[in-house]
Parts: sequence; structure tokens; C-alpha cells
Amino acid sequence: MKLGIVILAAGQGTRMKSRLPKVLHTLAGRPLLAHVMDTAASLQPDRMVVVYGHGGEQVREALDAPELQWVEQASRLGTGHAVQQAIPVLKDVDQVLILYGDVPLMRPGSLQSLVEKAASGFGLMTIDLDDPTGYGRILRNEQGQVQGIVEEKDATPEQLQIREVNTGIMLVEARSLERWLEQITPQNAQGEYYLTDIVALAVAEGVEIAVAQPAEAVEAEGVNDRLQLASLERVYQRWQADALMRGGVTLRDPNRFDLRGHLHTGLDVSLDVNVVVEGDVVLGDNVSVGANTVLRNVRVADNTVIRENCVIEDAIIGPDSAIGPFSRIRPGTELVGGAHVGNFVEIKNSRIGLGSKVNHLTYIGDTDMGAGVNIGAGTITCNYDGAFKHRTRIEDKAFIGSNTALVAPVSVGEDATIGAGSVIVKDAPPGELTLARGKQVTIRGWKRPKKET
Repeated sequence: MKLGIVILAAGQGTRMKSRLPKVLHTLAGRPLLAHVMDTAASLQPDRMVVVYGHGGEQVREALDAPELQWVEQASRLGTGHAVQQAIPVLKDVDQVLILYGDVPLMRPGSLQSLVEKAASGFGLMTIDLDDPTGYGRILRNEQGQVQGIVEEKDATPEQLQIREVNTGIMLVEARSLERWLEQITPQNAQGEYYLTDIVALAVAEGVEIAVAQPAEAVEAEGVNDRLQLASLERVYQRWQADALMRGGVTLRDPNRFDLRGHLHTGLDVSLDVNVVVEGDVVLGDNVSVGANTVLRNVRVADNTVIRENCVIEDAIIGPDSAIGPFSRIRPGTELVGGAHVGNFVEIKNSRIGLGSKVNHLTYIGDTDMGAGVNIGAGTITCNYDGAFKHRTRIEDKAFIGSNTALVAPVSVGEDATIGAGSVIVKDAPPGELTLARGKQVTIRGWKRPKKET
């Protein structure tokens, strides 16, 4: 059986009060539609179609992929009309699964259950809610068989008491879907073509409607405003936190953790509160991450301690290193191992050798640093001349005194010492003390300016 998947993503999302199309608002750092596309792809469909409308070109630019086909719904005339736009590109499939671009938490296992139960050719995903307000109600006969769906605005008072509701997700035999869509009419309170009307048409033809329900009702919740988006964000983050803890990671407070990408961990990893993980992050054995730290596309080797309030991105951190608090490690940086990077230190596009220390109030940019180097507080590598970047080289066991400026391109030799307060513009030889200070002068009788009273 060939499976086609249609993702409806044409809604304007007026309640989001945004210029951004609703399906491009993010959950865990990725567009809502991207989550749905990933879930759909996990079923290995033969055809995947996205029906777009409001802001469609923006959506396509953000999420286009070779396996996708895009169909425009130029006029928003309801869900039935939206699916009808996709029919021409579904001629070669046997079954059609209909999903929604603003329902990001549906799990692959729940959809697989629907596929397996829909042997009759028609499967419907429903949920039971204590408060079904806003949802279409599932109508059943005395034998419990599904007879149809009534939208809330068209429901009678008795029907409004029904707690089993429609999620909108359904699996339908392709040829029957095309035929039924041609029969529905906009004779309802909204004046739209309801996709749900095909259920009654199927029943009239004697088709049995199979029903599946997701493992958790929240899987079927959609996003209509920013409150709902925030609510689903916390659900999704808690799912990820639970999976990490089951895998052996210590989270000091799983409700204050955000994973916006992929995290791979070794043994005995510990994350304090408000850690944010973005992109692809790998943490080795015995890695500890302090509170309020951001890790973005980082590889951290075993036995490394990252203290509070650090930002580390696109970097490689070697084993037995200590970083922070208040350190910023920028893209292109590698700490070979055993490094100490302390408070208010920024490192960019540099290689820090084994056991080197950069502990206080320092900027290291475009630098090749050897092993056992000590960088004093307030040191700056002056790597930019206003037009071009230049590199600094600091060889093994060099000692750079506090408040030094190294004006690149420049080299400091092995075991060299740079006196505090120096501005180094020429290469410093190995094993020697190099100083570059102005003569100290005292101006007698000078008066500090004062404001007139």
C-alpha cells in the first residue's frame, strides 16, 4: 500500500498577532511545521504534500526539501477545500493520512496505531476531554459505531455534552477521499467545506470507521495563540527531560531545562537549572554544567566542569577542562584539554593548548596558544586592524603579564615572559622578558576638574 501524507498548513493564525505565518513559530527552537514534517517522514510515506496559504512563500523558503510537494490553497474555504487542492498530486497513492502543521506533538507511534487500525480504509484519531469546548464532537450509534462528526457551532445542546472529540487527523482510502470531497457542501455555520463531513458520507456507504487515540491527549493539541504555544513548549521540554533522566542524566530541576536540538551524553552528566542546549551537543562522561549556561553546537570531553553563566558555541572542549563562571567561548575555538578559562573571558577562533590558563577579564581572538601558557588578567589579542583579521601565536609555557595588549600579527616565543602593562607589536623571543611600557611621569600641581557649585 502506497501512503500519501497531506499536511495542512494554510491557516493565517490571526490569534498569534504576528507577521510570521503560524506554522513558522517555533517550539524547541524549530518551526511547528518542521516537527510535523519529521513525524510524517518517520512513517516513510511515498508522497508528502504541504498545503500552504498565508505567507506561503516564506514557509516554503524556510522548510523546502526535495521530498516535499507544495500545493497552494489560494482561498481559505475550509479543511475539505484544502485537502481537495492536494488531490491532483495524490493520484498514485492508496491511502492518504491528513495531518496539521500547527499540531506539533503527535508522536509517530500514535500515527502508526491509526494506520494499523484503519484496515477498513477509514481511520479517525479522537481524544476524550473533560472540557471539549472548541472541538467537533464524535457521533456514535447505540452500537458504538462512528456515524459522523458535528462541529461545535453546528451542534445541538445534547451533542455539546459529548466528550469524545475529533482531532482532525484521519487516514482515508485515496479514491474514496477524492469522491467524497466532491460531494461535500458549505452548508454550515461557517460557510466552509468541512473535511469532517466525509465521515457521514463514508458511513452512508457502509464503510466502518476505525478509531485510534494517542497515548496522551496533548499530542493532538494545536497552537492557536502564544499561550498554547508556551504550554506545548513546556510539555515537549518535559518529555525530553524525562528521556534524558531515564538515560542517566542528572537534571537539578527538569522543569527548568530547554533542549532545542540534539543532546548526546556519556555517563554521570549533570545539568543545573536553566541550561539551554541548542543544535548538536555532545557531553562526555562526568561533565558538569552550571546554571544559566547556553551550549550551542558543542563537543565537551570527559571530566570537564562548566560553571555558571557561560555561553559556548561551535567549539570543541577537551577533557579535564574548567570553564567559567561568566565565560564566552565563540565559534572556531578548541581547548585541547586541561585548560582553565575563567570569569569574563572571551575566546574566539583560537586553539588553547594543553593545561593553559586564561582566567580573568581577557579577550583571546584568532590565536594559536601552546601548552602550559599563563595569560594574566586584562590581556587582549588585538586581532583586527579595521579591515583584516590577523593571528597571534603564543608558544608553550609563555607567561603573559596582566593588562597586556598583543597587536597581531605577532608571536611570543616558548617560555617567554611579557611584563605587565605591555603593548607588544614585535615578536617576543623565547626564554626572555619583554617589556613595552611608557616612562612614568608625575605632573606636579595638576588639578582634577571639578563641577562648579
